[in-house]
Amino acid sequence: MYTISSDELRVEILDPVAERVRMGPRYCTGGYIFQIDDEAGPRLSGPTYPDDFNWFDGQGIPDSFAQSPLRDPMKPDAEALIPGIGLCDTVERSVLEFCEWNVDAGPDQIGFRANQRWRDFEFTLERAVSVSGRLVRSYTRLSSACRAQIPVRWFPHPFYPLPGGADLCSLPGPVSVPEGTTYSVGPAGYLRCSDPDAHQAVPVSCGTGEPLTVLQRHPRLGLVSARYGFAAGHIVVWGNGRTFSFEPYLERTVGAGGALEWTAEYHF
Repeated sequence: MYTISSDELRVEILDPVAERVRMGPRYCTGGYIFQIDDEAGPRLSGPTYPDDFNWFDGQGIPDSFAQSPLRDPMKPDAEALIPGIGLCDTVERSVLEFCEWNVDAGPDQIGFRANQRWRDFEFTLERAVSVSGRLVRSYTRLSSACRAQIPVRWFPHPFYPLPGGADLCSLPGPVSVPEGTTYSVGPAGYLRCSDPDAHQAVPVSCGTGEPLTVLQRHPRLGLVSARYGFAAGHIVVWGNGRTFSFEPYLERTVGAGGALEWTAEYHF
């Protein structure tokens, strides 16, 4: 486990080699934020936290490129390249060959860099996680080195402990959720869930034309925030009896020789 820290926060980040037992074909293996602590203890949760852990559910603030695997158009079988993970079998849900990361670790920042190449695809993926005061910042850049178009469908999955009250998170308005789900919008504009144990993943419509800011209720801190340096294509919310999470999606295509970069910031 790598650790970076400020005067107020301690951030644990998975080692993409030493802790492969915690990794699978869903979450990016470099820059995986596993837990954030302050003087009073851990501030993040997960679907099975604190009793156990599995690679699919995850915990902390993992992020994923897995919904847009890169396939060979001439041989569309189970094998695919997933940015930040490696060559995967998408039918068996297994990693055939992990990508290799160069890691540059400092006291308050850590960087990861991987060059991935398979069939017609070649790109460099750079990740950096830093902490200053009570702000944790994640940076990502994908740089193409091939002629093929690289579709990017990325989302972060921040897992927060249930706040205890009815209100969960506030998204930029107007906000709406599908009828017939366990989710609704309360009088103050916050999302609510009548039955977290229903485990419903629900798409949310909101004002996503600008870079997204989300306010999240927290049982210990009262209110925390997340800001993403992109306009989310869409947002999915999910929870169970242990945690609540929102998933804002970045959906772009990187052209030949092009690059795409973005940030995610979490204030505790």
